[in-house]
Amino acid sequence: MGKLVCDSTASSPVIPWRDPTATSSDLVDQISQPLPPPEISWDSVKGLEDQQKRHLTRIYSKGVLWKHPVDKSLSVVFRLMHGGEVDPDGNCLFTAARRSMGVDASPRELRARTVRRFLEDLGSVDEETNRFIRSAIRNMYSPDLKSGWGIHVVQEVKLLSKKQDRELLDSSIDELIRLGMQREMASESIYRERCLPVDDGPSWAKYMSISGSPDDEYDIITLQYTEEGLLTVDENRDGHEAAFGDDIAIECLATEFRREIYVVVQAHGSDGMVDEDNCVFFLPHRPRSEIREPPIFLFMKGTGWCGAGADHYEPLVAHASMMVSPEKVAFVL
Repeated sequence: MGKLVCDSTASSPVIPWRDPTATSSDLVDQISQPLPPPEISWDSVKGLEDQQKRHLTRIYSKGVLWKHPVDKSLSVVFRLMHGGEVDPDGNCLFTAARRSMGVDASPRELRARTVRRFLEDLGSVDEETNRFIRSAIRNMYSPDLKSGWGIHVVQEVKLLSKKQDRELLDSSIDELIRLGMQREMASESIYRERCLPVDDGPSWAKYMSISGSPDDEYDIITLQYTEEGLLTVDENRDGHEAAFGDDIAIECLATEFRREIYVVVQAHGSDGMVDEDNCVFFLPHRPRSEIREPPIFLFMKGTGWCGAGADHYEPLVAHASMMVSPEKVAFVL
């Protein structure tokens, strides 16, 4: 997964979460309430190892300590509860973020705001940063198929096809088939020649705008490769595939709402479990702007297969509780 570093000098207006005249103890008093029982216990969450359930239950019971990265006097303990399942439709990042933040915007609106933030920031970066962004995008969506096989068994190439061009593409593929070419090879040839690769900032913005709606301008075409060559071609003929949120999208979302986003990641499979204390970990995404709101937390649930971006995001509900010493919490962020 790639990380994006870009400057941001503006963001959508957000109500400050802290009174500038308040002390740290005042803030804790304002946001601390008795710990409620979880609506969804971690024991009931599907797809988790027993070790993970125990560790996540301990995180809920003891909390995680968050320290403001600038205002060192501000520390809050959060108890993390599972916020419920969301549809695995490709929009899970934005659906989960909406639920975790408690905002009224729809997942599609959050996706649009994320893309808009990315494009605004992209216009203000220097050439070195722009090259870094392009490299991160290419690694995720247009990888060099001559390398990377020591890490991946399967690599994916994402291409964008305009919905209005589907019949023309089909006609060109059928013509190659009539000349004796196998369908998958013909499809690969035409899609690579005629479709837009996701390999830079503007094409990433087009890709990340795709929500699987009939109103999308583009459809996603996915070419899967093994080290031996082409494996499959996913033509996405119904146009329902959405662009999965990636690290770039998360950082832009954090910048848009001026708050840190922590992704709580479960280790993949039993072979990824070193011990109970390390079976989940926190990936921080800091906004490229002043932090004006408390952090939000998302749960990235593994499925055993991870393409560019993530497996599946679900919301976490963060309940702020009374401050305790760092030694008593489950995790210090």
